[in-house]
Amino acid sequence: MHLTSLRLALPVVIVAILAALIPSLRSSPSLMHVLQSIFGSKTAAQAKTLATSSSTASAPSMSPRTPVYFLSHGGPNIMEEVSHPAYAKLQEIGREITQKVKPKAVVVFSAHWQGDRDTIEVNTAETTDLIYDFYGFPPHYYKFKYPNTGSKTLAEKVISQVQAAGLKAEGVKRGLDHGVWASFMCAFDPEKNPLNVPVVQASLFDTDDPDQHYKLGQAVQGLRDEGIVIIVSGMAVHNLRDLRFAWGKPGALAYTESFDEALKEAVEEEPSSRQKAMAQLLERKDARRAHPSFEHLLPIYIGAGAAGDDKGTRLWTLAEGSMSWAQYRFGEVQA
Repeated sequence: MHLTSLRLALPVVIVAILAALIPSLRSSPSLMHVLQSIFGSKTAAQAKTLATSSSTASAPSMSPRTPVYFLSHGGPNIMEEVSHPAYAKLQEIGREITQKVKPKAVVVFSAHWQGDRDTIEVNTAETTDLIYDFYGFPPHYYKFKYPNTGSKTLAEKVISQVQAAGLKAEGVKRGLDHGVWASFMCAFDPEKNPLNVPVVQASLFDTDDPDQHYKLGQAVQGLRDEGIVIIVSGMAVHNLRDLRFAWGKPGALAYTESFDEALKEAVEEEPSSRQKAMAQLLERKDARRAHPSFEHLLPIYIGAGAAGDDKGTRLWTLAEGSMSWAQYRFGEVQA
């Protein structure tokens, strides 16, 4: 090599070598000072800039995988029963989501929306009204408002992921039912703990097939890697018919407690055996007592499917009459 070329290339080589060494030298300021005295401050500074830009370029920009939540939502009256233990628990979970998880958006599946037997529906509306899908409540319950915004882009992503898994999905325009907005009114109080991110609701299938719903959850689990929280809303035990037997009495009916504990055991199984354990729940003798129809139970199958290899945990429960308020989370909240 010509001597002039060697002189020109040498500083570049020194800068490159120092850049490779900089990360390990940061913990030794005295050694860095020695290098600066040998090669000069300008050369050391160039090396540091190169090292910083290289590490930034190579660092992956991935969000931590978000948890999945199952909310037992109760009736719309829970919004005003501020002394009920479930009200406080929903608030606690809501604060965890807004203050620790900090999602970019929420996709929610509710017991109160069933699509077709082989097709789910996804709300593509940007502006979403409320559906007052309950009867016999005081007039002011039908005037409640819950501020929310949809996302057509996210809805289309949900549809695409479901279809990519070999399932059918279609977009529709629909309001939020009380399985979403009543529980969200507690968890994400518009004044005290607003959610402030897009909310897209999707339906269940119109079947009692646990594996079909588990597969639906598996289809959308990739959303969790994009900072999107999946919430599934139902009830751990839900028998409206037997409320008359439990009204005014302390404690819970026998099947409420037995099924509530069986659900916990199945959900907290190792992920490799969880799907089978949860499917077997529907074969239990107390299953149809706990759930005369399964639409309030099936959302947790979607949640378990979306959990992938993450374990499920019962955060809290309250067996009350013919209902259970159990709340679950799949996965952990990243520090």
